[in-house]
Amino acid sequence: MIVVTGAAGFIASALVARLNAANFNEIVVVDNFTNERKLLNLSGKRLTEYVDREQFFTWLDEHHAEVEFIFHLGARTDTTETNRDLLNILNLEYSKQMWQACCRYQLPLVYASSAATYGSGTLGYSDDDVLLPLLRPLNPYGESKNDFDNWAVQQPEKPFLWAGLKFFNVYGPNEYHKGRMASVILHAFRQIQESGSMTLFRSHNPDFADGEQQRDFVYVKDVVDVCMFLMQTRRASGIYNLGTGEARTFLDLTLSTFAALDRTADIHFRDTPEDIRDTYQYFTQADMSKLRGIGYERPFTRLEDGINDYVRNYLVPGAYY
Repeated sequence: MIVVTGAAGFIASALVARLNAANFNEIVVVDNFTNERKLLNLSGKRLTEYVDREQFFTWLDEHHAEVEFIFHLGARTDTTETNRDLLNILNLEYSKQMWQACCRYQLPLVYASSAATYGSGTLGYSDDDVLLPLLRPLNPYGESKNDFDNWAVQQPEKPFLWAGLKFFNVYGPNEYHKGRMASVILHAFRQIQESGSMTLFRSHNPDFADGEQQRDFVYVKDVVDVCMFLMQTRRASGIYNLGTGEARTFLDLTLSTFAALDRTADIHFRDTPEDIRDTYQYFTQADMSKLRGIGYERPFTRLEDGINDYVRNYLVPGAYY
């Protein structure tokens, strides 16, 4: 069996779909299953068992001999979350328990980290372990992810195979439930459909013009392909960036969304909300040399192609992956 935590969420449910497509059908999904909107992400997928996240470690004690691999993608992912106790419980302590269980039962582990660990990017975007203690995330969510990365690399006992994936700006199907934290593409689609226009955040950084803020946008289908590669090759443990290696502007993203809808672009700007203004990342770009160095050779989807697929094949028909 393959275990996927956070399974009703965005990236994890896409991974379940990818596993099913590769004929992995003995999948145990772990989550808090009370959000009915999120449950739609798992509809129609071939699954073995649903396990509540609070009961998972008891379940694992009983079933570990049947488990082949664990993808720990469950986390509190709201970058505006200020409850550090909650983040500590869900993102740090739960992940420590997962790590220790994988050591105890000799299970391979892939877990979700985040590009939020890089903060303002003053140290660049290298996933070299020596930089981990020096990183200064801009919000409690990023701190919780960086705290676990630092803890993991310092452990004398490790799973025989483990990988932490620093997700950059992931977009794609199955994020309907994410609200404010959904990708700008989903927000753009909804705004364009409703009003024919799109409003982006104005730049409050003199080094960037309005709309020229840049992020490394990576399609969720590429993300799950990397997860599959790590499961199937099991070559090298470590922390890896997972972006495309190419930063693109929010204007690029928005213009591509208009194009996918065959609409004429109409773009406006508004001030970045004050509650996120001081922690806003103006540039991210993954250094992908480490993942490439262990043999991952597949090209990443161009932003225009990913948006076209996402908009036309999922957002317009309201479909799931």
